[in-house]
Amino acid sequence: MKKIINDPNLVVQDMLKGLVAAYPNSVQQVPNTTVIARKDAPVSGKVGLVSGGGSGHEPAHAGYVGYGMLDAAVCGEVFTSPTPDQVYEAIKAVDGGNGVFLVIKNYTGDVMNFEMAAEMAQAEGIEVEQVIVNDDVAVEDSSFTTGRRGIAGTVFVHKIAGAKAQAGGSLQEVKEVAEKVVANVRSMGMALSPCTVPAAGKPSFILEENEMEIGMGIHGEPGTERKAIQTADEIAAELTQKVLDDMKLTSGDEVAVMVNGLGSTPEMELYIVNGKVNELLTEKGIRIYQTFVGEYMTSLEMAGCSVTLLKLDDELKELLDAESKAPAFRS
Repeated sequence: MKKIINDPNLVVQDMLKGLVAAYPNSVQQVPNTTVIARKDAPVSGKVGLVSGGGSGHEPAHAGYVGYGMLDAAVCGEVFTSPTPDQVYEAIKAVDGGNGVFLVIKNYTGDVMNFEMAAEMAQAEGIEVEQVIVNDDVAVEDSSFTTGRRGIAGTVFVHKIAGAKAQAGGSLQEVKEVAEKVVANVRSMGMALSPCTVPAAGKPSFILEENEMEIGMGIHGEPGTERKAIQTADEIAAELTQKVLDDMKLTSGDEVAVMVNGLGSTPEMELYIVNGKVNELLTEKGIRIYQTFVGEYMTSLEMAGCSVTLLKLDDELKELLDAESKAPAFRS
């Protein structure tokens, strides 16, 4: 295992220390927790927005803490859900009096622990609502989930729900727009190589030099098919078509596109994939409103990518365009 770390068991703590040192004027670490919050949290009268999950997906989720997006992110150990008490501390840290909204990726541990934390907060008089993101069309159930997994589409939920909360939306209004995003966002990914959890010290799975896996999850969960490596155009076409088959988009529909790298895929390759995605959508008469290419929801140093499409309406376009000062998503 080759990694630029100190103690394999302290990577999350060391990462959070460095993150706060990089953005001291915009974020803070809640004392004695693994919670990264806005420097000005809690914001009085504003719905607080909390997300999180296992670390190893950077810049998700702490990179999305800031004006216009999340108020706090709870960072679990690598690929491990944060504990209910840590999530509870995040809820308390961002409660500005108008309730707190939780964005949860559909992994069994995350759902269970975030919901337990919500019950703890509600017992203290804090109003809490939530949405569960399940944008991955690859598989219905996996080793980590019941139902579809939550992957890169979660970033669009952060952005749009965050913009609604920043604009003064009520807890119910934030929930409604988050549910709209979840209903209209779909993703699918693939991997060329595995990743290594620092504490484990060895790859989480094996792919031969000439192999790739379609539908791979962001924790290394099995996909739908392992086969010989294809060209970028063939990969883009397969991922995009699987998403389109599930979304039932029609000519004239407008979308946001995200081509997301999983940790060690050069931007050169992501742009090549995006070129084909753009071509395929244009051929079908689907209009591209905005495109995002880069690393938004990674899997340590896994090589691979995912394609996400979000069907837009006027409300979602306005919120997508709204200002964000989060370190990993400035607009």
